[in-house]
Amino acid sequence: MLLTSFGYAGLHTDRLDDWAEYGPKFLGLQLVERTASALRFRMDDRVQRLVVSREVPASQVFGWEVADAQALDALAARLETAKIAVTRLDAATAALRGISGGIAFTDPNGNRLEAFHGAEIADTPFQPGRPISGFRTGVLGMGHVVMNVETFDDARWFYEDVLGFHLSDYMRKPFKAYFFHINGRHHSLALIGTAKKGIHHLMMELFSLDDVGQAYDIAMMDPQARIGTTLGRHTNDFMTSFYARSPSDFMIEYGWGGRSLDVETWKPVELTHGPSLWGHERSWLPADQLAAARAVRAQVAEEGLRAPVQVLEGNYNPMPGACPWWDAARDGRA
Repeated sequence: MLLTSFGYAGLHTDRLDDWAEYGPKFLGLQLVERTASALRFRMDDRVQRLVVSREVPASQVFGWEVADAQALDALAARLETAKIAVTRLDAATAALRGISGGIAFTDPNGNRLEAFHGAEIADTPFQPGRPISGFRTGVLGMGHVVMNVETFDDARWFYEDVLGFHLSDYMRKPFKAYFFHINGRHHSLALIGTAKKGIHHLMMELFSLDDVGQAYDIAMMDPQARIGTTLGRHTNDFMTSFYARSPSDFMIEYGWGGRSLDVETWKPVELTHGPSLWGHERSWLPADQLAAARAVRAQVAEEGLRAPVQVLEGNYNPMPGACPWWDAARDGRA
């Protein structure tokens, strides 16, 4: 893999005060620095994962990690061969990112991307902004990003053939979407076909389902109507999650129980049951699209589609008793 993980994000905002509240008290991030123009947040042992600033160029920046300086040079050469302009991050910018070195370039939809190596590790433990169990990051990266695209051809060529993303799965209806992995996380990037450009949502995965449920309660009580998509479970990565509107208007998917895949053996498939096993109601959709989405979920329920819950080793207690559905699924009879 050319890239190893989704390393960091930089977001533009004119609402620093809102982010200073939203990041720690809702998401559970640790606010480690506030200046007149920017906020820096931690979510694990790294010095930062998210920067929200009035000065972030191109409205947003997505940082993709590589193994070392040699891998970074190889990626820069690959981009230049593909006629993609590359610039080196200066020392001051690298210091702001908390990295040893990096490069910047732009994807076909005008999104600023960076690749980097040598992420700085903090010398103090992560202190969440509210009581949570923590975020599932490490070698999987900070989560995933989903981008709006107008057309797929150039975007897929760039991300697959140039950057080396691998297709996890895809769907053609009720909307067109492609999901890509670069490590064991089911997808670190997804592209969805809309009439827009830019970010659709960021996903953050928690260690505990209770973290997600308690955040859902917080969002429901928020007078700003934070919930953009109700609690539900996805058909492809099996994530149990909801989507909350951020102060920058895009959404944060806040989830638990994401699927891991074997990058050596995984074969992409077409998703034919829509995006969700249940839930994820998008109340803001036009009436016809809302009815169509409900019909897809009703069909999923009618067919009895099920998927095993994805649980970290030790993060469960086995229950006594038999499960005929699981026994049949395991034996290939379901």
